[in-house]
Amino acid sequence: MRILVVNPNTTASMTEKIGAAARSVAAPGTEIIAVNPAHGPESIEGYYDEVFSVPGLLEEIAKGEAGGVDGHILACFDDTGLDAARTAATAPVVGICEAALHTAALVAGSFSIVTTLARSVPALESLVQKYGMARQCRRVRASEVPVLALEDPDSDARAEIRAEIARAVEEDRAEAIVLGCAGMADLTRDLSAEFGLPVIDGVVAAVKLVEGLAALGLKTSKVGGYAAPLPKTYAGDFARFSPKT
Repeated sequence: MRILVVNPNTTASMTEKIGAAARSVAAPGTEIIAVNPAHGPESIEGYYDEVFSVPGLLEEIAKGEAGGVDGHILACFDDTGLDAARTAATAPVVGICEAALHTAALVAGSFSIVTTLARSVPALESLVQKYGMARQCRRVRASEVPVLALEDPDSDARAEIRAEIARAVEEDRAEAIVLGCAGMADLTRDLSAEFGLPVIDGVVAAVKLVEGLAALGLKTSKVGGYAAPLPKTYAGDFARFSPKT
């Protein structure tokens, strides 16, 4: 089985971390292909960055489809471009936020999300509603750690994340914590041990979900909203994205 993991930002060191996390839980015989676009934002922090990450993401999804992968993982916690990716793909496409929230709901009665910056909170609150998790999710919390600080060993990012988790446990009475950024993928085991509760990363959760979907032989439905895009001409810089028959 081959799974494509797409980090929609252009920071290669983060892609390497995400790929390592995915491989740490992949079943024997599962190949993890971790990639990022060549163009787009270096980090995704808010709605504006999201929009400019989608074209590069879709190019990587198209390459994966052409290469015959068995599934795709969208490794941005905003699930940036997820619906568009599903229209472009036949193989299953799983977003790491969706995967993490459903996994958390299976092992705890409640959870809080600890993400990076406050500007990301509204988007994640919308996803909580979209995925039907408003009852289980106690709160979406911002640690005020910029995404790229997670790549800097000299930053205090880990301390800030730990402090926000401690507040979630005490103030929200959260029974589990969901880490709201793919760049936090390497922290789960240490944090789970430190706080004595499940700390869930969407990258590893998505790997197991995609493996299950592929093993069941399931594909993305092409009836309705995820039907392939209609053929038409796109103008200017987006000409290369024009849907073909």
